[in-house]
Amino acid sequence: MAMRPIPGVRRYDAAAGGWGAVKAVGQALTDQKTVVEGGRSLLHANQPDGFDCPGCAWPDPKHASSFEFCENGAKAVAWEATRKRATPALFANHTLSELRGWSDHALEDAGRLTEPMAYDPDTDRYLAIDWAEAFARVAAGLKALDHPNQAEFYASGRASNEAAFLYQLLGRRFGTNNFPDCSNMCHEPTSVALPDAIGAGKGSVTLEDFDDADLILSFGHNPGTNHPRMMTTLRDAARRGAAILVFNPLRERALERFASPQDPLEMATLGATQIASRYYQVRIGGDAAVLQGMMKALIAADRAARAAGDAPVLDHAFIAEHTGGFAELAARLDELAWPDIETQSGLARAAIEEAAAIYAASKATILCYGMGLTQHRNASSTVHQIVNLLLLRGNIGRPGAGICPLRGHSNVQGDRTVGLWEKPSEAFLASMDATFGFRSPREHGHTVVDAIGAMEDGRCRLFVGLGGNFAVAAPDPLRTFAALQRLEMTVHVATKLNRTHLLPGRQSLLLPCLGRTEFDRQAGGPQSVTVEDSMSMVHASRGLNAPASPGLRSEPAIVAGIGAALFGATDPVDWAALTADYDRIRDLIEAVLPEQFTDYNARIRVPGGFRLPVGPSQRIWKTASGKANFLPYVADTDAPDMSDPTILLLTTLRSHDQYNTTIYGSDDRYRGVFGRRDVVFANAQDLASRGLADGDVIDLHAAFDRDGQRVLRGFTAVARDIPVGCLAAYYPEANGLVELGAHDRRSGTPAYKSAPVRMTATGPTGE
Repeated sequence: MAMRPIPGVRRYDAAAGGWGAVKAVGQALTDQKTVVEGGRSLLHANQPDGFDCPGCAWPDPKHASSFEFCENGAKAVAWEATRKRATPALFANHTLSELRGWSDHALEDAGRLTEPMAYDPDTDRYLAIDWAEAFARVAAGLKALDHPNQAEFYASGRASNEAAFLYQLLGRRFGTNNFPDCSNMCHEPTSVALPDAIGAGKGSVTLEDFDDADLILSFGHNPGTNHPRMMTTLRDAARRGAAILVFNPLRERALERFASPQDPLEMATLGATQIASRYYQVRIGGDAAVLQGMMKALIAADRAARAAGDAPVLDHAFIAEHTGGFAELAARLDELAWPDIETQSGLARAAIEEAAAIYAASKATILCYGMGLTQHRNASSTVHQIVNLLLLRGNIGRPGAGICPLRGHSNVQGDRTVGLWEKPSEAFLASMDATFGFRSPREHGHTVVDAIGAMEDGRCRLFVGLGGNFAVAAPDPLRTFAALQRLEMTVHVATKLNRTHLLPGRQSLLLPCLGRTEFDRQAGGPQSVTVEDSMSMVHASRGLNAPASPGLRSEPAIVAGIGAALFGATDPVDWAALTADYDRIRDLIEAVLPEQFTDYNARIRVPGGFRLPVGPSQRIWKTASGKANFLPYVADTDAPDMSDPTILLLTTLRSHDQYNTTIYGSDDRYRGVFGRRDVVFANAQDLASRGLADGDVIDLHAAFDRDGQRVLRGFTAVARDIPVGCLAAYYPEANGLVELGAHDRRSGTPAYKSAPVRMTATGPTGE
């Protein structure tokens, strides 16, 4: 679409997948100097006797092939199985001030951390220490606090069930529910909204349901980059004739055409499979309006059909038996005017009615959604509308139908299941108390946004991070970076160096851990951990590579080491014994959560594992009413005023060469961007109305910012097919434009996908 050549930007006309994916896998293994080890590791990825890929949470098929990995999963494995090492010599040669000048890619590309390290403020360097000293320092820092709530226990979704359970045990034994975690920044609206509607904070479908669906509705996600193994499922559905309707602001290549690297015919002929039957380019933040419009059209069609004596469009028997609130929802939808729906959604009424008619004709529908829906100020209520649409036709709790939240981290759902949550239920806490013999704290803890506020005003003094890159993942780095550096102590459990580690408190510790691909031997012998995928399947994961360094410890062992140092030998929790044999941790998980983890240790020894009970899958609704609930949309009363014609809505994106905050490289192949990340995708009309053109250098200014500090300077505008009034730029570079206070009010999830900004031509000072 470019009207003039732009360095590093060119058309990419090939399908997603195909030979481009094969070449990228080889390049990733070569770059990390791990062709042999990494290649061997990939053959064990997502296999019954292997390890769970850290790249995404898409489930494994029951009959796994030899190649159950994707391009981006291969990059994740290569990144972890690298031969590169960040030894103490790296820190002897570079101060933290110097390292802060490195790119995020260069920091992680330094390789695997090898030894425990402590920050020395006098030299501005990390210095090697032994594990006993590291645990003693963490324990001393925690004991020095005036109150347990002055500590924050942050967790990444890559932690296993065993590590997460011990971690929440550590925090609650210490006396706090401050467990901000990465779910707060992605799918928390799912976790808080679905229980309101269907009584469980998880999806209702299994992988096998996709074999029976004749319609898949795809909202707000880009599977070709964020969960590429899903592409095989979508391809299979498309090839057998299922309709796939896509709702996305940008046209993403994988949702248009996909070539399977495992299909010899497609590879040999350079063929591809069309994925989307229809592609609706919804305005950023317009999904709730689309969903309401579809429901309004369905109800109107149902009334007309019944008046004419034809078969009804809605499933009235299901609605009467299994739901409540339909009349109120219908009345609210009747009040909505089509012109308002069109304006808010960015789609014409005819397009929405077309989608509704296709849905009405479907016998079994699955609705999938990602962070394009959950990272907005009104996200929880939008999730309610997804449920409403499915309930109208009884599309939850039967084969080939249901709701499918697409979670990213490989065990973010499992971490929440085993108790890593700042708002635990009373039933969970009571079971913890009965199992361990101490009283757990009842006061709700902090989300990520709450934690940053607590750091700023001094209510938080110590931060422990179990994985992740907290500062870079969080919104508004101007505030977040400064908040972390106010702390008395920061502790980071990590495989690689990242930018958050370079923002130390008065004390800071780096505790290097085993990766998912590495062999874990404890006192009781070789160990496996368990993870839960996005469809509630729990299975074992066993690494096979030698640890990157003899100085590494597993995440459960590190958490237990802190617990033992903090509470002493007389503590009722025998921390050392638990990590000698992870079966003992699983026994405790079963004791606390017996309905979900009955016979835990026996069942994870069955290839493929087992599925946790999911009530909505059997039309069991654990809500107050015992039924599924229709819930009308609740608009965000604090939404920014978008009547100002100078304001545009910015959504942040992952490139194809990254996984969350990890930047593997600077290419975004499917979007035609190579060797750079400093681009902003814009509608040509929005550029022209500001006197700009494709290829111009521009600045983006956060609309909420009054001091001019939150500006993305010197980026290049790239004209793309995106709705008028909408922009897109890469995460985390654009996080500085996301206001800390702009988040979903129910869940606290930041509005990364709808930041109001102004776009101007760049100048000497960006003005």
